[in-house]
Amino acid sequence: MSAVACPALFVAAPASGQGKTTVTAALARLHRRQGRRVRVFKCGPDFLDPQIHAVASGAPVYNLDLGMCGEADAAWRLHQAAGEADLILVEGVMGLFDGKPSGADIARRFGIPVMAVIDAKAMAQTFGALVHGLATWQPDLPFSGVLANHVGSEGHARLLQDSLSPGMAWYGALPRDEAAALPERHLGILQAAEIADLDERLDRLADHLARTGAADLPAPVDFPAVPQPPFEARLAGRRVAIARDAAFGFIYPANLDVLQALGAELSFFSPLADEPLPACDALWLPGGYPELHAARLATNPRWLAGLRAHAAAGKPLLAECGGMMSLFETLTDKEGACHPGAALLPGHTRMQARLAALGTQAVELPEGRLAGHTFHYSKSETPLQPLARATSLTGREGEAVYRLGGTTASYVHFYFPSNPAAVAALFRGAVACGA
Repeated sequence: MSAVACPALFVAAPASGQGKTTVTAALARLHRRQGRRVRVFKCGPDFLDPQIHAVASGAPVYNLDLGMCGEADAAWRLHQAAGEADLILVEGVMGLFDGKPSGADIARRFGIPVMAVIDAKAMAQTFGALVHGLATWQPDLPFSGVLANHVGSEGHARLLQDSLSPGMAWYGALPRDEAAALPERHLGILQAAEIADLDERLDRLADHLARTGAADLPAPVDFPAVPQPPFEARLAGRRVAIARDAAFGFIYPANLDVLQALGAELSFFSPLADEPLPACDALWLPGGYPELHAARLATNPRWLAGLRAHAAAGKPLLAECGGMMSLFETLTDKEGACHPGAALLPGHTRMQARLAALGTQAVELPEGRLAGHTFHYSKSETPLQPLARATSLTGREGEAVYRLGGTTASYVHFYFPSNPAAVAALFRGAVACGA
C-alpha cells in the first residue's frame, strides 16, 4: 500500500450555526453534478448532518473523531476514500478550535486545507478581521480561505472579498435563500428522509455556488497508507434485526460495516410502518426520535409483541438512547403527554426543555471497552442498578448502562469500530447468557 493524493477541503466555521452543513452539502452536490466522485466525512459523533451529505454526495458518510473514533480509524478511512474519490470534503464540528480534540486538530493531523464558512449577513469589513484571526491563531494550521454565507447581494459579496488579507483564498458566497434552508428541530437538522424536497433544496444551493466559482477543485492532499483492521467472523450465521425509520434513525454506517464484517446478516424493519420484527438472533434499537412517535409506537401491537417475545426468549437486545427510551414503562413527550412504552425495562423517561447530556464517553462492559457518545434532552428514572457507568474523556462519571436478561440499554450511542470483538459478544449474548 502507498499514499494516495486526492483534492480535499476541511469545512470549518468560527461557531456553530454559521452554515457548515449547508455549504458542505452544497459543495458535494455541485461537484457530484459535474461528474466527480465525492466522499464526505463529518467530524464529531453526529448522525443528522451525515444523512444530508449522503443524499448530496450519493455515497455513505463516515465520522472522523479523534476522541470517539480514534486517529487510526480516521486515517484508514481517509486513505480508502482518497483511492475512490475525486474530492474529499470534511465538515467540522462547532467552532474551528472548539473542543479537545478540535476540528483544527483533525485538519492539522491530516494536512487538509481549511475553508472557513462565516455567516456574513450582518458584517462588512470586520469579515476580513475575523478570517485573519482564524487563519493566524494557530500558525501551523493549513488554513486556505473562506466562503461567505447569507450574503445580501453581489455588492455585499465584493465588499467581503475586498476585506481579506492578500493571499487569502475566496471560495465564493451563498446568498440568503429561505427556500433552500435546511429545516431543524431540537437535536439539529431534520433527518434526510423527513425533508420531502431535500434534492430540490440541495440543487438550489449548488446553483448558487456554481455562480461564484466554487466548483474549482482544491489542492490534492497526500493520505498515507493505513491498513484496515482485520475482522474475525464472530457473528457468522447470525441475523441481527435493526429498527430503522424516523423513530430509530441514528445509525453510523461504520456500525453496519462492522456487523457485516463480523459475518452478521442484517435485517432492517420499520416499527412505524407496522413491519413485524424479523426472525433474528439479536436485535438493535438505535437512537432517534421515539418521543415524536410515541403514540404510534404505543398502539402498534406487532411491534410490542415482537419486542416482548424477543426479550422473553432471552435473546440479545441492544437499545441505545431513543431505543432505550422506548423500552421503559412510560414516555412523556415535550408537550407533557404520557404514552405507554414497551415496558421491557422498569421506569419512565421524560423529555426536558434543556439538553440533559452531551459528550464523548467510553464504558467498560463485561464484553470489553466500547467508546461512543451521548446527546439527549430526556431524563430517565429506573429502579435498575447500573451494570456499569461510562466516563468522559476527562474521567468524569457519565451515563449508566443497564442490563436486564439479554437486554443492554444506555443513553450511550456506541461506535462499533472501537471494539468489534466486544460488539460481537454483545450480539451473541455470550456474557449475558453465560455461554
